[in-house]
Amino acid sequence: MPAADSTGFMWSDAGHTDAHRCLVEPVLRTLERSTARRVFDLGCGNGSFANLLADRGYDVTGVDPSEHGLATATSAYPGLRLARGSAYDDLAATYGQFPAVISLEVVEHVYSPRLYAKTLFALVAPGGLAIVSTPYHGYWKNLALALSGKMDRHFTALWDHGHIKFWSIDTLGTLLTEAGFSRIMFERVGRIPPLAKSMIAVCHKD
Repeated sequence: MPAADSTGFMWSDAGHTDAHRCLVEPVLRTLERSTARRVFDLGCGNGSFANLLADRGYDVTGVDPSEHGLATATSAYPGLRLARGSAYDDLAATYGQFPAVISLEVVEHVYSPRLYAKTLFALVAPGGLAIVSTPYHGYWKNLALALSGKMDRHFTALWDHGHIKFWSIDTLGTLLTEAGFSRIMFERVGRIPPLAKSMIAVCHKD
């Protein structure tokens, strides 16, 4: 878990975090199955995933509200098109629409998830897709956290700029459906499914 200051996360380096490592394979697999070669990274953080995609030939644009994250990204990956911005901005008006938008481990940090989902939907071109990941929460995982005495640590209120929303498949699915997405499919990743670290929603804009 990175430390934080008033500008957001303080990244220790430009590499993948533990949260992102289990996302690499399923996200790449989903993008490779599509015809998308242009990708928008909503909440690009330290640029590690944007760089991974660029190295594989994708044309990547990304934004993040964290000054430190962007400084880390531009120092390590100067060729990437990354800028300061957030899901509270009219990003589609600035950047246009993309056949694929990724937003990894972001939605748990936003105060206005419906505005986030509206921005996400606006960024996706008709016929395109969005890939959204967030820590998984469900009955068995929550029960395991409670029985193991790790509930306070997991749902800590003491992490500045940390997780403020805790999503299940049902609640995230409802958010994305309300925004206008269809054909939403979920995959749980990291550990066995009932105790998964994260879940990935792949949704389409018809």
